[in-house]
Amino acid sequence: MTTRSPQAVLIGPPGSGKSTVGPLLAERLGCDFADADADVEAAEGRSISDIFTENGEPYFRELEERTIADGLTRHDGVFSLGGGAVLSEATRKRLAGHTVVFLTVGLTVGMRRTGLSTARPLLAGVNPRATFKAMLEERLPLYREVATIEIATDERTPDEVVDEIVVACTKETEGGPTDYRR
Repeated sequence: MTTRSPQAVLIGPPGSGKSTVGPLLAERLGCDFADADADVEAAEGRSISDIFTENGEPYFRELEERTIADGLTRHDGVFSLGGGAVLSEATRKRLAGHTVVFLTVGLTVGMRRTGLSTARPLLAGVNPRATFKAMLEERLPLYREVATIEIATDERTPDEVVDEIVVACTKETEGGPTDYRR
């Protein structure tokens, strides 16, 4: 089996635009798009929400970790990871050497984009805003630990974000700065 490597791995919190930007970026780069969450759902034959409900978060995280390990060697296009993928130390180590694009989103915009979606089990509960805020604070250092490129997505169209990623990837290849926070 030939080992392949994604052209770009997208990370970020829920609502940052990974699932929207990923396919557009793949189209722009002329490659395939893969989503780790979709891969988990396909392998399990059920939704992530159902996996959380029926088996709990630790079971899901184990599936996610294995799926990402496989995807990082199998996918050679754009590979989008779930928002909590960076919680795994093993996954963070596996991301070394890859072009990892951290899509940032602020609290207000992230909440607007995610709403109260039942497809996002970690945001369900009494106070989704407080949960989202705590999630952002907990994960921000982990996203930045593994990211080689950081792109702000607040108040930007998906096409604008893709444009920034393409420019940043070109600069990264040339050894230039890759932090595009605005």
